[in-house]
Amino acid sequence: MKIIYTSVLFLGSVSMFYSQNTNDTISKESRIDEISVTGSRNKKRTVTNTPVPVDVIDIKQVSQSTGQIEVNQLLQFSAPSFNSNKQSGSDGADAVDPATLRGLGPDQTLLLLNGKRYHQSSLINLFGTKGRGNTGSDMNTIPIGAIKRIEVLRDGASAQYGSDAIAGVINVILNDRNHGFEGNAFYGMNLFKSPGDKDVVSERKIDGTTFNFNGNLGTKIGNKGGFGNFTVEFVNKERTIRNANPEKYSSPREKFGDAKSQNIYFFGNVELPLSDGLKFYSRQGFSHRKTNAYAWTRSADADGNIPEVYPNGFNPMQNTSITDFTFDNGLKFKVADWDVDFYNAFGSNRFTYDIDNTINATLGIQSPRAFNAGGHSLLQNTTGFNASKPFKVLEGLNVAFGSEFRYEQFEIIKGEEASYAMYDINGNIVTPNTPQGLLVTNPISGDVRPGGSQGFPGYSQAVDKNRNNFAAYVDTELDITKKWMISVAGRFENYSDFGSTLNGKFATRYAFTPQFAFRGSVSTGFRAPSLAQKYYSLQFTNFQGGNLVTIQLASNDSDLAKTVGIPQLKQETSLNGSAGFTFNTGKFTATIDGYYIKVKDRIVLTGNFSQDDDAIGGILAENHIDQAQFFTNAIDTRTKGVDVILSYNENIGSGRLTATLAGNYNEMEITKVNTSDKLQGKEEVYLSPRERAFILASAPKTKINLNLNYKIDKFNANLQLVRFDKVKLIGYGGADDYQLYGAKVTTDISFGYEFSKSFNLTIGSKNLFNRYPTLQTAHVDGNTESGGIFDPVQMGFAGRQAFARLNFKF
Repeated sequence: MKIIYTSVLFLGSVSMFYSQNTNDTISKESRIDEISVTGSRNKKRTVTNTPVPVDVIDIKQVSQSTGQIEVNQLLQFSAPSFNSNKQSGSDGADAVDPATLRGLGPDQTLLLLNGKRYHQSSLINLFGTKGRGNTGSDMNTIPIGAIKRIEVLRDGASAQYGSDAIAGVINVILNDRNHGFEGNAFYGMNLFKSPGDKDVVSERKIDGTTFNFNGNLGTKIGNKGGFGNFTVEFVNKERTIRNANPEKYSSPREKFGDAKSQNIYFFGNVELPLSDGLKFYSRQGFSHRKTNAYAWTRSADADGNIPEVYPNGFNPMQNTSITDFTFDNGLKFKVADWDVDFYNAFGSNRFTYDIDNTINATLGIQSPRAFNAGGHSLLQNTTGFNASKPFKVLEGLNVAFGSEFRYEQFEIIKGEEASYAMYDINGNIVTPNTPQGLLVTNPISGDVRPGGSQGFPGYSQAVDKNRNNFAAYVDTELDITKKWMISVAGRFENYSDFGSTLNGKFATRYAFTPQFAFRGSVSTGFRAPSLAQKYYSLQFTNFQGGNLVTIQLASNDSDLAKTVGIPQLKQETSLNGSAGFTFNTGKFTATIDGYYIKVKDRIVLTGNFSQDDDAIGGILAENHIDQAQFFTNAIDTRTKGVDVILSYNENIGSGRLTATLAGNYNEMEITKVNTSDKLQGKEEVYLSPRERAFILASAPKTKINLNLNYKIDKFNANLQLVRFDKVKLIGYGGADDYQLYGAKVTTDISFGYEFSKSFNLTIGSKNLFNRYPTLQTAHVDGNTESGGIFDPVQMGFAGRQAFARLNFKF
């Protein structure tokens, strides 16, 4: 009987969490082992004999033993090469956690749902967050209760799956149980205690209370093996507040912490045999998330405040509403012994902003206190087919080929006028030619008041853009001998907005003995610029040094970008290489995989160029723009790293111990800054040291996870230690103004008891010892990117949480 010995075993301790006995454990692992996994279109390929590393995470087992209720955070504390941090004061990113694999961009990991491309979020990260200038997928639009397992392919796979797969692929597999009902109720609360000598203060001793309920129903449809599996889930999470102690530190934020959120989900997975050899399937998903987050504080004498309205200043509140929909349908059938999958996958994401407790200062006391600031949306529809067939060549040949046609549409939804406009003293919209004497000034400071809704300016221009692309691919695997296999794949894609790309991949695996094998791959990859990166634009007014400043984030297709010489965006390209070993003795398993990822022409958001610039300042002045920034293929990066996963299983006394040690070493460097011709020599503005530091800090250099699980009869205990390496960020004052966050270890513990086969209870604590990021430099005066006492790094900033989870089925 096979035992999984690839990197899936970094979760081995919790994958056995509710096993009744050793034989049951082995049978469960065997069932996982027999599935076809991400990265291979060979139905006979298992997770143990793929030529590239694939992590298989049993979500049900892991979620039952931990306090994680979101996919992003569950992976953050399970997979060493995956990182996702909660944000605060980062506009839309307070509602969508940027996530990275192997430290690359949030948009360089492809997300699949049951093997089909899943749509991205319409959000593009801009202010105060990691991944600036990047889009990405929002995995938290998929409820944990609907997921059977997650497969993480840690290898470049653009030649197999297309754009975005430079860092790897995450494939979410939905539940397919055809009988019974399973559900769980979760309650957690953060128990505030300040670290150190009261560095941090909070409004309450208990906050961040979280309630989660999900129910999953499986049922048979017909008598030919059809099924329906349906999930409903509800999450309500209150905010956490972690302010800098005003007696010790000055800070521009009075309200720093996790946002308040409320999520509802419905997901369905249906398969229905229509006749012999013909099967229909459908996956439906709907999620709606509402979040409420605090923006930066406006003091009583701030130029953005009207003291008659807010005599003590105010904290603007950003309310976001995210509606996400997916609808995938397809037919599986045979044609001349070829297994054919014909499908259509549809997805959409709509993201809107309402700003409360705010004001447009140029309207004075007549200003509304709440604004509809507009938003953005993304639609994606993919139609395609895949055909595969095994051949009796040597020890076995599998050939797969297919094609896809994808349509994408991006929109910016215009906000109400007062959410973005600046008005003069007569109530007319300010134009570039408005006389200075008509501008509204602050009687206290004498500075010009900024327009638009404070906390988040509304969108002033509506955008509606689309594109399509065509792809064709071939994916082959050949077992030359029973010990040696090779895989070759190639993919051609043509985009309507930038052209064509061709990518290839070669992978191999050789088993020296039944216990010891080598695996490796080399591939080229690409990522197409997102529609948001090509067409996103935003103009707003700000004040700097007492002067009104008009800042233009210019879209890549704008006349301004063309005039200043910013080239049209093109695809990012990559060269990926990996090599490693797997070893299995039954009780002990080990996998070691090294990787090398070279990426050219990564798309980022430049710094601000002003009218003082000797190259393009005159152009900005002619367009009545004080400062401008652009999306461009600005940098080349090189990433090197190693993933190590060790697992050991042993019967001790009447129980069973499973120990797993998993670690990731990741080192990235920016090898080149690619300025445009007109801006050569201005690399420090094109990509400042501060922006470079944020790119390099997408992942800690090392991350280590130790998991211990002991089960005896109906009782089990789970202990997890995660060490995050130090993180360095650059402040606003240049390279000498840096923040160094020291390495941290978090401890999670839980205890479970099975009262019956259908009822069990788990209690535990996340971050048991209340660890917070620790800023080790002298720059603890609020001069952080988030405006709080620390930045969103490492384990987050909510502190200790106690939780209880009740699981039941019938």
